[in-house]
Amino acid sequence: MSYGAAAALQAAIYEHLTLDPALAGVAVYDAVPAGPAGTFVLLGPEEVRDASDATGAGGEHRLVISVISDAAGFLAAKTIAAAISDRLAGADLTLTRGDLVSVAFLKAVAQRLDEGTARRIDLSFRARIAL
Repeated sequence: MSYGAAAALQAAIYEHLTLDPALAGVAVYDAVPAGPAGTFVLLGPEEVRDASDATGAGGEHRLVISVISDAAGFLAAKTIAAAISDRLAGADLTLTRGDLVSVAFLKAVAQRLDEGTARRIDLSFRARIAL
C-alpha cells in the first residue's frame, strides 16, 4: 500500500470538476480562500487504507468534497453538489500515478454554518486505486 497516488487523484478530480460545464464559474480550491468567496467547491480531507490484493498493491481513498455557499437557502449549494456527484460517480479519471479502478458516491451531509448565514454540503466518495 502506498499514499503515493493521493496527489495524482486530487489533480485528476480537480481537472475533471473544472472541465464540467455544469460547474462553469464555480471556483474549486484545496484550501479555504481568504475573504468572502461566495459559492465554491473545496477539495477536503482524505483517508487512505490498504486495498492490496493478490493481483498487486492498491489503496482505498475516502475523500470529502465540500460545497460552501453564502447564498440564501440550500438550492444553489445542492445544485452544485448534484453536479459534482453526477460528474464523479463512476468517472473514468486518468491519474499520473496508479490506475483508478472505481470511484463511488458514499454519502452527503448538508448543514448550516455561521448561525445560518452560510451553507455547507460535504460529499463523501470512495476511490479504489491500483498501484
